[in-house]
Amino acid sequence: MLISLHKQATTTPKIRAAIQASGEPAWIVAERYDISEQTVWKWRKRDSVYDRSHTAHRLQTTLTPAQGQPMPGAVFLS
Repeated sequence: MLISLHKQATTTPKIRAAIQASGEPAWIVAERYDISEQTVWKWRKRDSVYDRSHTAHRLQTTLTPAQGQPMPGAVFLS
């Protein structure tokens, strides 16, 4: 399986699974993998070991009145 990690990722899915399976305190796990405790807590809360999408769920755009008007002579098929 091809894994696509973002440029700032400090862990891989294999490390994330180890974090989730570990019963050790967060500070020990953080030292072992050279990551922050916050990262350990984040991956322990998640159900998956894969990155979430960073695509915006809602586009932050609005149309001007001119953009919202249909083009003259345009044919719309239904």
